[in-house]
Amino acid sequence: MSCAPASGLHSSAAANAQAIVDGPYQFDFYDGGGLDMTFLGLAQADAQGNLNVSKFGPKLAGAGGFINISQNAKKAVFIGSFNAGRLKLKIENGKLQIIEDGTVAKFVREVEHRTFSGAHAAARGQPVLYITERCVFTLTPQGLELTEVAPGTDVARDILAKMDFEPIIRGEPKLMDARIFRDQPMQLRRQLLAVPLERRFSYDAQQNLFFINFEGLAVNSRADVAAIQAQVEAHLGALGKRVFAIVNYDNFTILPDVLDAYSEVVQGLNERFYSGVTRYTTSSFLRAKLGDALEQRAVAPYIHESSEEALAHLREIESGTTGRGK
Repeated sequence: MSCAPASGLHSSAAANAQAIVDGPYQFDFYDGGGLDMTFLGLAQADAQGNLNVSKFGPKLAGAGGFINISQNAKKAVFIGSFNAGRLKLKIENGKLQIIEDGTVAKFVREVEHRTFSGAHAAARGQPVLYITERCVFTLTPQGLELTEVAPGTDVARDILAKMDFEPIIRGEPKLMDARIFRDQPMQLRRQLLAVPLERRFSYDAQQNLFFINFEGLAVNSRADVAAIQAQVEAHLGALGKRVFAIVNYDNFTILPDVLDAYSEVVQGLNERFYSGVTRYTTSSFLRAKLGDALEQRAVAPYIHESSEEALAHLREIESGTTGRGK
């Protein structure tokens, strides 16, 4: 069942809602710091990081819950165009092109109405980002700092000349993530759900069992291969004995031109550290591809379809009822 939130004068109403929370309780949640992160609009910002989304000239839109949400979330991210009025943009060849620039400045010396206090956020150590199509600012105790710029953007012409104040600039601002400016998926899901490499290895001293979790890992370069080798050496190099290992290859991917280098590293690690190794993956394609690559280097692949099968085979290796997995 999908939820369809209402808008306009019917804000906060919804059809097919999966849960309903009383307004006062919802604001208790906001005010108590229940939000880990919030993403909100950016209408007008000033040198101190203050934000205005509530009043423009004679028009008073009101703050609604903006103050409660933005000031109490553990991290705030404000997103909007760099300026307004006639702004026309184009992305081509991985770069941002400004076809026609906006006529209304949104980064002003002092906001007309303060809906978010930069000084209050800085004092409580709240991380705050201000993200536009051409640059990113970070809140510091001294005010806004220019930290990232879009590829194709000229800092002096396209950013500083269009602001009513000069932001803090320490060195050369780095380029914004290049994936933003490419016409292809950014693979954010894979990145956000990715397990850091150093957390993919664990050693059980009681069982003398080394578990490697490569589920969802993508090996795309020789640098990735070298990083894997370094992690295994860091975990096992000082033990002074061989271990039994089991490797989870579910949803594991490796580029064809890296497979040979990876197999060579696996061969070396097997010879140095392992008494026996079993591996598993539900992918028959990977079992065949990786199995062939390991066999070419005289490494017994032992790639099973499930963790239960792999563990059972490893116990057989431990008991000496089958050959050692190299």
